[in-house]
Amino acid sequence: MKAVVITDPGGGPEVLQVKEVDDPEIKDDEVLIRVEASALNLADTSQRKGYYPAPPGCSPYPGLECSGVVEAVGKLVTRWKAGDLVCALLGGGGYAEKVAVPEGQVLPVPANVSLRDAASFPEVACTVWSTVFMSSRLSAGETFLIHGGSSGIGTFAIQIAKYHGIRVFVTAGSDEKLAFCKNLGADVDINYKTEDFVERRNLDCLAYEGRLFIIGFQGGFLTEVNLTGLLLRRLTVQAAGLRYRSYESKAAIVREVEKNVWPAITEGKVKPVVFKYFPLSEAAEAHRLIESSKHIGKILLLP
Repeated sequence: MKAVVITDPGGGPEVLQVKEVDDPEIKDDEVLIRVEASALNLADTSQRKGYYPAPPGCSPYPGLECSGVVEAVGKLVTRWKAGDLVCALLGGGGYAEKVAVPEGQVLPVPANVSLRDAASFPEVACTVWSTVFMSSRLSAGETFLIHGGSSGIGTFAIQIAKYHGIRVFVTAGSDEKLAFCKNLGADVDINYKTEDFVERRNLDCLAYEGRLFIIGFQGGFLTEVNLTGLLLRRLTVQAAGLRYRSYESKAAIVREVEKNVWPAITEGKVKPVVFKYFPLSEAAEAHRLIESSKHIGKILLLP
């Protein structure tokens, strides 16, 4: 099969090259998917740069989510069969024509969504649901501030939060992006380049018993924090990644996503937001685009 190979970890987008590689071999509890589309995530650029490798046992190729058609299943797989239309949360390997994935990380393609666009959902849905809903217990009537509201995660988070009766604040870096967020349902839009949210401090803007959930480090890894506010206002700071969780943990998250998120998609209340499609051979250009932050929503690769 063809796959995008990182030929020189630590390099720029040009190190992404399509190569002929061996087909994946599926284990007894895995599903082999012929990929229709794979979505980009900033984690892919981190892997390319050499500091976010695939977990042990996962494909070394980039790509944390995909959609496609089931081509074969392991002997212990019970839910899926050849020909099923699915999307999946991956530990790696989405930038390829085929990928093997544990059965518990596979989801049906939601009604009202094309097979291609279904690739835009697994990673963002599992990330958002596992963090702010499962861990931080965000609930109806609360207020939710989303940084980077026009990103793939942000555009999804706005929609699912509004579906669950939550007031949504977003930050973004341009009026165009803020207008898009507003159209998705955001209640308050803040241009972080021209406006402050409590002097640009995440902790300072939290209400009593507020929660800060960290899922990435776009602004760097180190900071200095005055912890007094955590004590006085009973604040909670949490952080979590998705890629290095166990298969069992990922399967549990996927089950919760299918139960709580898929109905919103089926009802048309949460829709895919796809900015651009690239052929697999233009993976480098796709990386340049996501790193430029000039996009809104998801970027998809098509084998």
